[in-house]
Amino acid sequence: MNNENLHTNQELKKGEFFVTQGQQNYKIGKLIKGVLRGFTLNNEGEEITTHFFIENDLISGNYIPNIPATMNIQALEDCHISVANYKAVFSYVNTDTELTNVFLEHFRKLNKQNNSRIEALISGDALTKYKWFLREYPNLLNRIPHYYIANFLGITPTQLSRIRKTLSQQM
Repeated sequence: MNNENLHTNQELKKGEFFVTQGQQNYKIGKLIKGVLRGFTLNNEGEEITTHFFIENDLISGNYIPNIPATMNIQALEDCHISVANYKAVFSYVNTDTELTNVFLEHFRKLNKQNNSRIEALISGDALTKYKWFLREYPNLLNRIPHYYIANFLGITPTQLSRIRKTLSQQM
């Protein structure tokens, strides 16, 4: 298989969407440059940040091809993405060992991140959650607005500000 024929390049400007919740999920991407966030809306219409995607992450509105996306994915920086038709890529997964291994590695990484985040959110106080974030996403702190970080961690921006101040005084 020639992987070059499967993908095209897409540029997203800051604020633009890769996919919106409910939109048919027909594409998958690999983030080459930039930062994206995944989010959903709660019953009150408030945004709940569920994911951050950084360079080399796979991006999709969900991980089952051709069903409606379960989240919105929005650029937090200008982004460069290698995009492919999800169904076309998936048709090669069981026949192309290299492609299968790429998917498995990305799914393992995503599963590890999700499990680690769930553990931090359930068992950790605000400081523990923030330290987890710094460990998992060491290069994001100065790239994205801090209110997205607070939202992702389930804490208020004020709590995040206090934690950051406390930690900076300890250094």
